[in-house]
Amino acid sequence: MPDLFEALTVKSWELPNRLVMAPLTRNRADSDGVPGDLAVEYYSQRASAGLIITEGSQPSARGQGYLDTPGFHSAEQIAGWRRVADAVHAEGGRIVAQLMHAGRISHPDNTGGQEIIAPSAIAAPDQMFTAGGPKPFPVPRALETDEIPAAVQEYVTAARNAIEAGLDGVEVHAANGYLIHQFLAPGSNERTDEYGGSPANRARFGIEVTQAVVAAIGADKVGIRISPAHNIQGATEEDPADVEATYTALIEAIAPLGPAYLSVLADPKLDLVQDLRAAFGGVLIANDGFGDVTTRESAQEILDKDLADAVAIGRLFIANPDLPERWATGAELNEPNPDTFYGGGAEGYTDYPFLTR
Repeated sequence: MPDLFEALTVKSWELPNRLVMAPLTRNRADSDGVPGDLAVEYYSQRASAGLIITEGSQPSARGQGYLDTPGFHSAEQIAGWRRVADAVHAEGGRIVAQLMHAGRISHPDNTGGQEIIAPSAIAAPDQMFTAGGPKPFPVPRALETDEIPAAVQEYVTAARNAIEAGLDGVEVHAANGYLIHQFLAPGSNERTDEYGGSPANRARFGIEVTQAVVAAIGADKVGIRISPAHNIQGATEEDPADVEATYTALIEAIAPLGPAYLSVLADPKLDLVQDLRAAFGGVLIANDGFGDVTTRESAQEILDKDLADAVAIGRLFIANPDLPERWATGAELNEPNPDTFYGGGAEGYTDYPFLTR
């Protein structure tokens, strides 16, 4: 079985190791969604990861969920991301943009007044943090059937913008309760048209987004992230047979396109994950650390048991910009500080020390 530090070919990318920096919301873009100097430093510091997947970034103004998240829909944002990509490449790294349309996990206060849309007019549970403090999620407007192509096009335009900015590819975010996952999940999708009801219909939007993005920038530059039965943010999927049917429909439809990778936020030991891996037929990135921090030992065990081809690491990459070196040498790790995960400045973002710098 491969070692964590063994190279991996992912379509046109040659990864020097199998440690993938997971997408991590940090809320440090400016109010216009432009990544600045701190983002340039933050991402370039972590260029030794086999692959960097950016924080979730909105493909459109109405796709923004949280405050101070970056986007891929304006000239200023593209210019900011170009600086990030250039800095990562100068350090020998590879970086992919995660395209995250938040759908109903948003509030008009955070979108510049843009309406909140979703598959169905069902408000998400809990609250959204806005500049005016926490506010209940609003009831979104359900997309009309004839509006779906325009929603798909938002991802396509953002993907083209990411490539224009010099990033190496994109990850279609179909997980964690955001727009594509809202279509997939029965708990957030009560549609009666061709995008709701059956597992195949609920998978249709995610399939169409992936197909369109692949057509726009090439399959070798496109990954997709899923989190089956994650049951988060009201995107509930509680019937195991339905979950299997839904995600099988999704993966079997996109597998022939030949995307670069499939990233799964779930226990990789689950039969469902391994069945989806087999149906996908390509590189699988495992992410089992949503509840618990992934350790070097647990990451290597995933590879030893042939449960995945690479492992996504989150919080330890926040605190250890040189995580591959630290794990390879058995060096002591910096401890992540949760108080500085979201928002703020350099503290807890770019000031974690390196071993040798």
